[in-house]
Amino acid sequence: MPNFNIKYLPNYLTIVRLIFVPIIFVCILKELYLTASIFFLIASLTDILDGRIARKYNLITDWGKLMDPLADKITQISTISALIIKGIIPFWILVVLTTKELIMIIVGFTLYKKNIVTVHSKWYGKIATILFFIAIVFSLLSKFFGEFSNITIYLFYIAIGMTLFSGIMYAKNIICKDFNE
Repeated sequence: MPNFNIKYLPNYLTIVRLIFVPIIFVCILKELYLTASIFFLIASLTDILDGRIARKYNLITDWGKLMDPLADKITQISTISALIIKGIIPFWILVVLTTKELIMIIVGFTLYKKNIVTVHSKWYGKIATILFFIAIVFSLLSKFFGEFSNITIYLFYIAIGMTLFSGIMYAKNIICKDFNE
């Protein structure tokens, strides 16, 4: 068994988040919404912790730079997919989110291959992620608190709006940087 190495703690937290993905998905499908909420909240905490620990103690790795945002998207998209399967939220939310993420991945990969730019997360991307987090939690808890179901769709509208805004801002930053080089 490999030894635990503290310098990889942020990466271990990312792995925990990835392990939680199928657990959250299955819990939603089995209508264990409170359990799914707890695992989703813990997964979200690992996301916050891994970034803070990595930056504060200079434990940033290339693996972490790649896997942390990927784990975030896998967690978001799989949780939203399960909520759609259960009929809690509409399908179009997944279409918009997935389309934006695929565009970001394709553009990022293309620029990376050309050594043009490295895209780092910005405040607007982080806010979009937080808004999706809130909307997902409200969706999961709406089975216990009926009044949450009335505002959940509006939280998703706001999260989608911020996601589109962040996509536009990332595109603007990439285009402006490309013209300035």
